[in-house]
Amino acid sequence: MTELTRRGLLGLAASGAAASLLPPSVHRAIAAQAPRRDGLDAIGHIVVFMQENRAFDHYFGRLRGVRGFGDATAIELPDGEPVWSQPGPSGKRVLPFALRAGAEREGRPDSDIQYLDSLDHSWTGSSAAHAKGWCDGWIAAKGAATMTYYERRDIGMQYELADTFTVCDAYHCSIFGSTNPNRTYLWSGMVGTEPGSRKRAVDNDAYDKNHPGYTWTTYPERLEAAGVSWRIYQEWDNFTDNAVEYFRPFKKIGDTLLSAVDGNYRTTEEFYESLPGKSAAQREKLLGQLAAARAALPEPQRSLFDRAMYRSEPDTLVERIRADIRARTLPKVTWIVAPAVYAEHPGSSTPVGSANLIYQVLDAFAADQHTWDRTAILLNFDENDGYFDHVPPPVPPRPRSGNGPDYYDGKPIGLGFRLPMTVVSPWTVGGFVDSEVFDHTSVLRLLERWTGVREPNISAWRRTVCGDLTSAFDFTANARPRRPEQPGPIPEPIDRWTPKPPDDQAQPVQEQGKRPARPLPYQCSARAEVVEGKLRIELGNTGERTAPCLVFAYEGEAGQPIPVDVLGTVTVELPIPRERYRITVLGPNRFRFDAKGGADSIAAGLRIENAAPFAELRAGTDRTVRMTGTRYTAGTQTARIPAGSSRRIPVPVQDGWYEVRLSCPEDPEFGVWLTGHVENGRPSVSG
Repeated sequence: MTELTRRGLLGLAASGAAASLLPPSVHRAIAAQAPRRDGLDAIGHIVVFMQENRAFDHYFGRLRGVRGFGDATAIELPDGEPVWSQPGPSGKRVLPFALRAGAEREGRPDSDIQYLDSLDHSWTGSSAAHAKGWCDGWIAAKGAATMTYYERRDIGMQYELADTFTVCDAYHCSIFGSTNPNRTYLWSGMVGTEPGSRKRAVDNDAYDKNHPGYTWTTYPERLEAAGVSWRIYQEWDNFTDNAVEYFRPFKKIGDTLLSAVDGNYRTTEEFYESLPGKSAAQREKLLGQLAAARAALPEPQRSLFDRAMYRSEPDTLVERIRADIRARTLPKVTWIVAPAVYAEHPGSSTPVGSANLIYQVLDAFAADQHTWDRTAILLNFDENDGYFDHVPPPVPPRPRSGNGPDYYDGKPIGLGFRLPMTVVSPWTVGGFVDSEVFDHTSVLRLLERWTGVREPNISAWRRTVCGDLTSAFDFTANARPRRPEQPGPIPEPIDRWTPKPPDDQAQPVQEQGKRPARPLPYQCSARAEVVEGKLRIELGNTGERTAPCLVFAYEGEAGQPIPVDVLGTVTVELPIPRERYRITVLGPNRFRFDAKGGADSIAAGLRIENAAPFAELRAGTDRTVRMTGTRYTAGTQTARIPAGSSRRIPVPVQDGWYEVRLSCPEDPEFGVWLTGHVENGRPSVSG
């Protein structure tokens, strides 16, 4: 697509439906969509459309009703500063800053914010940003530009999609690392080792044209064996984003084909990449040789090539999808791989370029009501490039020996940082937020449930803490979207640049307002008390799925945050080396429990548990406890607890949310903060 074509497309969208940036066909399809049917059987097609290198806060930190810049449960860093205030060179702090402010500092027009340069997103750099869970290594590992973010007026279509369908604000990349290992998780559920070595495949080593290929089985191969139709749509330029091609069975097919083609091409990727630089006659000859070699392949290999490796000419990707929709030959499972200019990678693409490709893809599906009524489109990203996100990702407990499937080099492989994920379908209309924990293996888990084809590569830990995306869907409701007005121009290309923070910094303000929220499978609780000179923390979860929690200790009780996977009750005991304790427990969907006090203070024997909507209080000696509502409700309750007895105090709840602080008038050192959400199995609203 040319720049003129892209400008025309967004102009059409802006004028087509109340200044909407979505295709008019999408609005018509939503209005006319068929009555709902219960269950996953209502879905006829699942489309996985993965783009490149954007973090959740970088994209949606300001979006209303999600866990963004207004998150009151954001952690503190070890030095007491909020996670938003990242340490920079010479002790200078850097806060998240709008890209427009970065452009203004350098005298650039606002349109330049579309053309950023990429940051470090390697395994080494991303692990350094994670900083063993403290998440205070962003500036040192990525530079100050890591703290940039877009606003609604910058990426209007992406915001409108989130307001129209369902956005997931706890969707994580699978690994602290770059594109290929994350896409390897998407297509195979794991990363193994590099061929002939013990090095885990945590980097982009597969891009080496002499790479022999990975040997474990991909999910497309499993679909093929099970007779489930599938296809990867791509063009000559696929920006090396089809990770399936880096597996040995596909490389062997490529070797067979290329042996019949003029030239010394090592991979089909190298072959296709060479075509734009050749004359029309040369291209025709080479493509003819490839087609003849493809026709001579045995049927099993020919099918794998056609579905996973075939690349069409530039600017044909969407038309191929349209043609298959018209012919009713669209496969059950579709993966879309964009060319570089539309892939949204900061080093080669733009958000507006990506928006145009998304526009065309959505229009292709929505223009055919029969297909729209049966299709779920998953719009996600492979990794966060080098861009900051404030939510510490769940990681597995360290194995007792060795590394295990989710550890390498003494560090957790993932989950990585949060990414944007929007689920577009007739069953996700309504501007919902889904805060269940997901990663790329969740896409495979959804496909598993829907096709019946299991992916055994997914680790037991990921199956424990990551959902299968079904919570994003509602097969009974018939919501209608809100339609914001947000047209915008398309800038001309410029050289890539790296923004610097403005001199005057302030915490960004999130858009006001809530959004409907999907029900979640967690119901977390926590209690803490001093027992025999140690701090005993008891974590509970009466929900249906394991809640991945992190325990942060600020008085030397632990050297680094402790991951705890909670289903039922789990107890953690910590020393109190400085005669004081201060801990934070962070869980899914803004659950947070803070406790502080002295090891031998008056309230040391006071136990408080947040079994919302009640607080359980137990005292070894006569004590008074004061509970004050903060963010959601106001008012103070005071309770006297006789020695050796317990008391239950109702916690005020608003729209399912609670936040209270508890104190003991006899002991100013003591304090507890409880906040979270009470689930009842029904949709709610965001906090």
